[in-house]
Amino acid sequence: MTHKLLAAVALSALISGCSAETSGTSASEIALAPGETVGEEANPDRNVYFGDLHIHTKNSFDAYIFNVRTTPDDAYKFGMGGTVKHPLGYDLKLEGPPLDFMAVTDHAAYLGHLEAMNTPDTALSKLDMAKDMFSTDPEKITAAFQLIGGAIRDGRKMDGVYDPAIVGNVWKQIVDSAEKHNNPGKFTTFAGYEYTAVRITHGKEGGFAGGNLHRNVIFRGSAPDMPFATVDSTNPEDLWSWMDDQREAGNDVMSIPHNSNVSDGEMFKMETYNGQPLTKAYAEQRIRNEPIVEITQVKGTSETHPSLSPNDEWADFEIYDKLLSTAVVSKTATGDYVRQALANGLKLAQEIGADPFHFGFIGSTDSHVVGGSFDEKNFWSKVGVLDGTPESRGSIPPGGKKSWEGVTPDPNADNWFSRWAASGYAAVWAEENSREAIFDAMRRKETYATTGTRIKLRFFGGFGFDEKMLDDPEMVSKAYKDGVSMGGDLVGNQAPGFIIWAMRDAMSAPLQRVQVIKVWTDGGEAKEKVFDVACSDGGTPDGNFRCPDNGAMVDLSDCSISTDKGAPELKTFWRDPEHQADQRASYYVRVLENPVCRWSTWDALRAGAEPNPALQTTIQERAWSSPIWYVPTA
Repeated sequence: MTHKLLAAVALSALISGCSAETSGTSASEIALAPGETVGEEANPDRNVYFGDLHIHTKNSFDAYIFNVRTTPDDAYKFGMGGTVKHPLGYDLKLEGPPLDFMAVTDHAAYLGHLEAMNTPDTALSKLDMAKDMFSTDPEKITAAFQLIGGAIRDGRKMDGVYDPAIVGNVWKQIVDSAEKHNNPGKFTTFAGYEYTAVRITHGKEGGFAGGNLHRNVIFRGSAPDMPFATVDSTNPEDLWSWMDDQREAGNDVMSIPHNSNVSDGEMFKMETYNGQPLTKAYAEQRIRNEPIVEITQVKGTSETHPSLSPNDEWADFEIYDKLLSTAVVSKTATGDYVRQALANGLKLAQEIGADPFHFGFIGSTDSHVVGGSFDEKNFWSKVGVLDGTPESRGSIPPGGKKSWEGVTPDPNADNWFSRWAASGYAAVWAEENSREAIFDAMRRKETYATTGTRIKLRFFGGFGFDEKMLDDPEMVSKAYKDGVSMGGDLVGNQAPGFIIWAMRDAMSAPLQRVQVIKVWTDGGEAKEKVFDVACSDGGTPDGNFRCPDNGAMVDLSDCSISTDKGAPELKTFWRDPEHQADQRASYYVRVLENPVCRWSTWDALRAGAEPNPALQTTIQERAWSSPIWYVPTA
């Protein structure tokens, strides 16, 4: 993202009333009294819970500069169903039920520093950098903001600027806020932050032009006094070692990679950070600390890319591939997408005896305006004053025009903002809504991701499963007892059977189809195949393992959808017809809804304007299960 363009837009907000004051909102009207809990009986067959583990507040430098003044308390208020304010002044509120769990994950490097620079009489406010940052000169704002961004990227503690006391104080506030709003059985909160590493692959003038290596660091319960940030090391392997030490000290913790789609081939590359061959010790340390990854969020989806999966008709979904802070396209051929990483992990398991990419999936939002935008019908985007209106994010023509004819797109909207996605949710299957149960579910990878719809998805595998189990009222209990759930390993030498059960979100579109994506390697070459395994409207997969088109339509004149197509649930038993007993493989489920209008089409409809012809008008919301791995016995 070009800094001059960003700074010019930021300037307009700063001049028009940006101040150091907070919003004044709190969660007290939503939260229970301290110590009060809503009990629930633990369910051995587990319940599904939906949450967001990627939220930024005013404590992040790249939120504060764009007029975000809301706090962690505000974030939890939003998550519990309350109303908070967008930086442009309008209300933000969830369309559906409250979230079940949440974490605020502000950037740990230079945490809280911009607010300190903008607060009179602080030491940082007297710096020339601070005066430039909050001046009326776009060039000065640009240069000052680049200094902070570059220092975070490079891991530099700028003399006279970086203040660990500010970081420690704000981090304590974040941890305290999570503690205050944690109500087992009702609403679970985790202390967390973002480790914002970037591999310098492009650009030399600061910012984040390079390979994204960001991770969200989530604590199960207790947290240390200081977070480990890029100012401590830009190497994620050092983060893992710190996390191992934290676990030894009693602070259980995991990190969750995100936006691998813009890592420039770095996130899942087949060598260490310093270019050394991967070892068994590396693989074991990585998967111990990173059992799940974020497959979808506002900056697009990291499942796969059409160039990697040319035989997958649904691979071209919310593709976002521009490196952060630049128009340079990420190197999609290696290391960016989770499906390819799964195949590489199988290869490494064979070669070095461990798989560093043996991970499950979640979604989250990466909202920088304190509240996640999940719903296509009510999208408020990501970065505050920059993209908070339909015109600024490129979904309607500028200046009140109704047509795009003759319009030159704004580069910021064209390259970035119009490509954002209304996504997504982290879903977990846990015995109860508590920190311990939800964190343990993430540790065992019994998780899945959605693009903002609350599809319920079960996925089990076992060697003794058969189709008769589908009608058994004790199906779930028996599946847990005799097999594994998503995230598990099946070790044996026969073809496993899989039970898949998907249930629609009543507030979204009906289900269209259920697919199994098989990933394996053959002679060291990555292989994949998409199998449609359950079809709506009475359809059955054809000889190419594809459901017939169910005819579901979207009326672009009002965004209404077919009411007589699709299914409320799809439940099936499936066995791989191409199973090879000696071949390692991973299987994950993808559930597709009927088509609906994309958020950009909804924006245009409300404005009475033509949808942007450069954008897809409709999408198919979806969910992805964590994989089940087949591991052949010797």
